[in-house]
Amino acid sequence: MVLTFALTICSFTLFATNNPDVKEGDVLKIGKPIVKEYKHIKFPKSNFIIKRGGIVSYQNIVGSLVLVTGVKEKKDGTKIVKISRNDGGRFFGSHTVVKVDIDNALKSGELIVH
Repeated sequence: MVLTFALTICSFTLFATNNPDVKEGDVLKIGKPIVKEYKHIKFPKSNFIIKRGGIVSYQNIVGSLVLVTGVKEKKDGTKIVKISRNDGGRFFGSHTVVKVDIDNALKSGELIVH
């Protein structure tokens, strides 16, 4: 019983270190998505980017530093954050702020703690 309790505490400790608590003002780095497009970073669709005069190229996004500008928790417990580029620029030359499902983005490697 003691061994089970100790293993449970260790697993919670490991889980906590894998998902750091992200707060407003933190700087993160955009990683490379597993698939062709980002799933947990809610970048706008290509037609909206082009309509606003931007260029759709995910290669320019990978490795960019981003600043967390807002944190909000939904009723279901999902944590949504707003990010903007750390250098003050725009994503794809058209959008200043993007929403992110932070827990899933960190797990999948789309965002990396810098």
